[in-house]
Amino acid sequence: MKNKKAYRKYTRSLIGNIFYFAFLIIFGAFAILPLVIQIITSFKPLDELLIFPPRFYVVRPTFENYKVLPTLLSNLKIPLSRYVFNSLFVSATATVLHIFVASGAAYTISKSKIKYRNIVFAFVQFALLFNAYTLAIPRYLIYSNLKLIDTYLVYILPYIPSTLGVFLMKQFMDTGIPDALLEAAQIDGAGQFRVFFRIALPLVKPAWLTLALFAFRDMWTVTGSGTIFTESMKTLPEITSTIASGGLARSGSAMAMSVIMMIPPIIVYLISQSSVKETMSTSGIK
Repeated sequence: MKNKKAYRKYTRSLIGNIFYFAFLIIFGAFAILPLVIQIITSFKPLDELLIFPPRFYVVRPTFENYKVLPTLLSNLKIPLSRYVFNSLFVSATATVLHIFVASGAAYTISKSKIKYRNIVFAFVQFALLFNAYTLAIPRYLIYSNLKLIDTYLVYILPYIPSTLGVFLMKQFMDTGIPDALLEAAQIDGAGQFRVFFRIALPLVKPAWLTLALFAFRDMWTVTGSGTIFTESMKTLPEITSTIASGGLARSGSAMAMSVIMMIPPIIVYLISQSSVKETMSTSGIK
């Protein structure tokens, strides 16, 4: 009887549950509002795009903004397939290298016996405070001195040493990989590389799937602004900016292109969403 009263004491009432879920629904709807506006705008005809003040809804939805995309893209100097290849190549390569480097660094910090590993991890955490834009000028000077301007390495190299990836993987490895299992493998004669690839990586699959989602999302929208000048080296987001430069008359087509650009990251998220939830709960990231 006493336990039952204690349970009721710390359980929300019906009214409390209603306010709790109403709060979550309202802020959840607010979070996806830009996405909804983008989709609605992509179906607006030109006369509704010119209305002021703009409407949140569309009265006469049309697919015209999507139909004109082939015509707009056919006028490009470089074939669309080249932009698609650049985006896919950059996204896939950077994602794989990012996962490999972050996993290796996290495994070394979490499970090795090297000295000062806690100090190294403290520097990793401190590096999370830096914004990528603050490093733009030093990066450009490095790329220029190394003759990397107008190459794929300008896209790929900056994302490989990600501090967020190392932090997330290290937190997951601390709790997800038993030390006794690694010691047993080493006693059986397995080397460090074999232990890492055969035991450690499979055990932290949810974590590197989460990293894959984050890396693909970021790399899919990356542009080589200020470092890529050759048209054949540019990625798909450059097309969106090109269409948007047509002014208000092309805003519907620009939104349509943006909606199409969102599809691959959404597919990747739907595939890895369960792993993302598990990783966030294990790593303590909210």
